[in-house]
Amino acid sequence: MQRCNRIEVRVEGVVQGVGFRPYVHGLAHRLGLSGHVGNDTAGVIIEIEGAEQALSEFLAALPDQAPPLAVIERVRTSPLVATGQQGFHIVSSNATGRRDTLVSADSATCADCLRELADPTDRRFDYPFINCTNCGPRFTIVRDVPYDRPFTTMAPFTMCPACASEYHDPADRRFHAQPVCCPACGPRLRLLDASGAELPGEPLAAAAALLRGGAVLAVKGLGGFHVATLASDATATAALRARKHREDKPFAVMVADLDTAQRLCRIDPVGQRLLAGRRRPIVLLPRRPDAPVAPAVAPGNRSLGLMLPYTPLHHLLLRHTAEPIVLTSGNVSDEPIAYQDDDARARLVGIADAFVTHDRAIHMRTDDSVVRVFRGAELPVRRSRGYAPEPLTLARPVPRPILGCGAELKSTFCLARGRHAFLSHHIGDLENYETLRSFTEGVQHFRRLFDVQPEVVAHDLHPEYLSTKYAYDLTDVDLVGVQHHHAHIASCLADNGHAGPVLGVAFDGLGYGSDGTLWGGEFLLADLAAFQRLAHLAAVPMPGGTAAIRQPWRMAAAYLGTEAPKELVTRNAEHWDSVLAMVARQVNAPLTSSAGRLFDAVAAILGIRDSINYEGQAAVELEQRADLTEQGSYPATVTTGPVLQLQGADLVHAVLADLHAGVAPEVIATRFHHGLADAIVRVCLMLREATGVSVAALSGGVFQNVLLLERTVAGLEQSGFQTLTHSRVPPNDGGISLGQVAVAASSLRSEDSR
Repeated sequence: MQRCNRIEVRVEGVVQGVGFRPYVHGLAHRLGLSGHVGNDTAGVIIEIEGAEQALSEFLAALPDQAPPLAVIERVRTSPLVATGQQGFHIVSSNATGRRDTLVSADSATCADCLRELADPTDRRFDYPFINCTNCGPRFTIVRDVPYDRPFTTMAPFTMCPACASEYHDPADRRFHAQPVCCPACGPRLRLLDASGAELPGEPLAAAAALLRGGAVLAVKGLGGFHVATLASDATATAALRARKHREDKPFAVMVADLDTAQRLCRIDPVGQRLLAGRRRPIVLLPRRPDAPVAPAVAPGNRSLGLMLPYTPLHHLLLRHTAEPIVLTSGNVSDEPIAYQDDDARARLVGIADAFVTHDRAIHMRTDDSVVRVFRGAELPVRRSRGYAPEPLTLARPVPRPILGCGAELKSTFCLARGRHAFLSHHIGDLENYETLRSFTEGVQHFRRLFDVQPEVVAHDLHPEYLSTKYAYDLTDVDLVGVQHHHAHIASCLADNGHAGPVLGVAFDGLGYGSDGTLWGGEFLLADLAAFQRLAHLAAVPMPGGTAAIRQPWRMAAAYLGTEAPKELVTRNAEHWDSVLAMVARQVNAPLTSSAGRLFDAVAAILGIRDSINYEGQAAVELEQRADLTEQGSYPATVTTGPVLQLQGADLVHAVLADLHAGVAPEVIATRFHHGLADAIVRVCLMLREATGVSVAALSGGVFQNVLLLERTVAGLEQSGFQTLTHSRVPPNDGGISLGQVAVAASSLRSEDSR
């Protein structure tokens, strides 16, 4: 008879709310082992007893056969004294101690639940809140840890006997699934008119009828309210734009399945994987010319943002409508997404004709994530639902708990402890009180959820950013100011697990330079600890300051002066002379090296965009206009000196010359992109000669532009560079907070080593 051993097994990672305890229970039973498994604030704790061979098989199988949503980061074992215990049990959770457990992101409805949803004989047939341990809400309903029902917004719903039986049955797929419910005991869907009165009929069928009749609906999703129309309805989508005060920014489109998606866009295998994966982001894809969507869905854009349903409610709504729907954030332009029922009705009453809502509360609002496809991988544009709050693993642990406050646009924050960096969901642009409140509430929630009490707070150098002011208002913390573009490059380094040094190319709209001027086209010799500015785009005036961001024609005037084409001058005749006077007198015309403003100037010269309605619009539309078959490139000189200067004006004058020669704007747009990319490579070659560094890191919002990114990466690789780009966090300001954490951590390590 084999001698019994007993061991303690501690499992850390995303192991709560993903069916891990029932999985352990089943595995132990199959191997004839005894003991128990439970949750605590650090993860999953197992005490298990049996023959040595069976215990070895258990430990080998534990990570290999784990549930699909589980992410095991570490398994630790220690010996215990055998007790002779019989049977294996799930025990109550222990909520005491430091909280080291990780919380799963919300996950799309699994195939098993979808089969039940469509089965008329199943008791959850057509039930819009069906879920199991492999899918459903997680982060958006969690109030605290450990992840047990009393600590979620499902706490008010007492399980009926049938659900309780499943919940307590180790053989059932819903064994210890915290959001488990059914029509008898769970949340209830309602359809309300604009006044809040409940409308008759089955809510989703009636909602679909309203959509088919041209209505705009507010729909309560996982992380907040969306507003919806039929994607093919030109009148309804135009009305939605007018009501949201969102003139041009593209809407996302939700489609029922991949077959429908293929009819709207050209989708490669990577795009299919991203669309159909458990995270279900919005994927930006090349649009088919005959795609049956209204012009107002994505004006001036060759791409569509597509997503597949990720909740049973969405599946049912699309089944009833039988065609794609616009599904965009439920807010007025520049406000955070509405997520509480009363607030949604108050804020969306002028937008939505009716409301599809329910009585399961959302604890943390979370926007949809957005990704692009680049070289067979995802390039994040907005990292939010489906990704947050799952941590990013750092190459080295942070010496002390750190909070990175991020920037102003595309705001996120990042809390770090040990080797975990908890990058927040997308907050929005920190330009009003509502968004700032969302930011501060999010920080408090993450601090509580992951038990991180920051001792060091990293912030942007810009003194007027609300995120910087938030940092200054904190007490009993050490503050670390991080230059904006250094944070961009550090974010790319952290994304790739690289410590540097690198030649960092940080191209974006604007950032506060360490010399007090406005940077945005920077070449830095950088590691996580420090940086040196070795080159940049030659600075030009920004006539009117921030007005030049809203009106790209001002940047064209700054670059061209009296050489500007007559059409551009005529379109802006009322203010042209005053803008040139600002430049000449250097009054209200701060200098900037911004790459984003260079894109603005070219877009205005080509007649693509004189004024913008959303951040980065001119650059987005310039990329969309480019002729992808064109191979030409414009030259740009690099002037030498203590700091190299890339002459963006050369590109602008080449654009103007081709325009006067009658070259098509589409061809000119491509030649500009190629010329800028080739110039970036040339500067990097010059800097490699001077420094010996042959690793380049590309970051900043301009590198969301896949046309520019592809040409730049290809040129660098052909020149023998190792090139780092983003794949886990956005290159835009949504990744700044991670970069701030990485810089602050490196600074702390330097201090500790002295």
